[in-house]
Amino acid sequence: MLVALETAIDFDGWRRQARWLAARSIPAVDIHWRISGETSLLDDALNDFDNASSLPLSRGDKVLSKNDLRVPREFVELARKAILHRSSDRFAALYRVLLRLKDEPRLMQVDVDPDVMRLRVLERQVRHDEHRMHAYVRFRKVDGDDGERFVAWYAPEHRIVEATADFFARRFAGQRWAILTPERSVVWDGTQLAFGEGVPRADAPNGDALEDLWRTYYASTFNPARVNVKVTQGHMPRKFWTQLPEAQLIEPLAAAAKARAGQMVAAEAAAPRRSRVPRVESVVSSPSVNSGAGEAQRKLLDQCRNCPLWQFATQAVPGEGPISAPLMLVGEQPGDQEDLAGRPFVGPAGQLLDRALAAAGVERAQVYVTNAVKHFKYELRGKRRLHKKPVEQEIAACHAWYESEVATVQPALIVALGATAVRAVLGRALPVLAHRGTLLDAPNDLARSARVLITVHPSYLLRVPPEARDIEFAKFVADLKIAAKYIRDQR
Repeated sequence: MLVALETAIDFDGWRRQARWLAARSIPAVDIHWRISGETSLLDDALNDFDNASSLPLSRGDKVLSKNDLRVPREFVELARKAILHRSSDRFAALYRVLLRLKDEPRLMQVDVDPDVMRLRVLERQVRHDEHRMHAYVRFRKVDGDDGERFVAWYAPEHRIVEATADFFARRFAGQRWAILTPERSVVWDGTQLAFGEGVPRADAPNGDALEDLWRTYYASTFNPARVNVKVTQGHMPRKFWTQLPEAQLIEPLAAAAKARAGQMVAAEAAAPRRSRVPRVESVVSSPSVNSGAGEAQRKLLDQCRNCPLWQFATQAVPGEGPISAPLMLVGEQPGDQEDLAGRPFVGPAGQLLDRALAAAGVERAQVYVTNAVKHFKYELRGKRRLHKKPVEQEIAACHAWYESEVATVQPALIVALGATAVRAVLGRALPVLAHRGTLLDAPNDLARSARVLITVHPSYLLRVPPEARDIEFAKFVADLKIAAKYIRDQR
């Protein structure tokens, strides 16, 4: 039997014809699929299935109604992709699985079945081709009487132009563009897509003014120490290089990579720099080394205008504890209750910290506690003031106060509680959970002999699920025990 489809990607036509054939249990080997307009040795035997499906059937015919022939959604989605493949057996492979699904409804779950494996290979290759088209299409700017357009020429392996057009329409919705391919082309006029015939490579634009700028940028960011041509070809096969303006630079840059890498190694190492947001100058004088804690520092803090947080907080919250404490704990910022009381760590997180310190054998009264940011940052939700994380500029604006406290207290160990504290103490970001319980050197310009211990902020323990709180609390206590042991060993 000869079955004609309108186009090479006529999924709806294939589905309609396949249902008619499956209803009569016609074997896959007895069917020849072809595209209308293509020549075939079986043209004289072409059957018009649209007419045949409406013919009356004898009582003995095996017919499946629309509701009787059910297939998994997975098969339908897989078929929509596999039909875009250039393989000549795709229609037969799809029909063969469809016919088997009548008697084997769980066939799609059998990954080792040869027919299912074949369809999955077709689908995977089509999806891979779509991904490469998304990545490797390069538009050239073309100026015309009606304004500028962006035109690209691309040669996909499979028939995916219609399938990928929506991606480009969403991504470049505000521009007029066209993608030309050897078999099919698509044009976006800013409102709708239009499809047409293919265009040879010679008729497509070749380069524009921006390509030289792009190649200059690509060459300047090329890292010779990491070049690997085989890996590059694995991610970007050589057949796509002619479509990419930067590809002509790959081989010359790779050839010179060894020499350039040697120059990089031989060059003098640059001095390491601390990654820190530049400090904002305050309208009041910076805190002196003798400002310490308590009322003197509170008065200076209340005059601080380094950042806008002072406008919304009730008051500034300075550090608290013995001036000569060997252990300093640095949190993020005051909370709602700390803002009202004017003291650090007196709210729920502070109460949890007191419990953990007691469990670790540390007296709170012997510890200097402070925060990286001295004013409460929040957002209003009704009558509630909800904590809001400070940004880097706010952390930098408060850093002079933190430096003053470190210079005054001269602790042997600084415990950074949470990511914001780590950022303030070390001058750079580090993942807290990956470095918790780790002793690091303090920046030289703050405390020459001090070490830094990273752990979580006690408010983190209030946010974990109830079933995990005991475990996380025990981990927090274990980190504080490391701090307690370090302080004892220094005496």
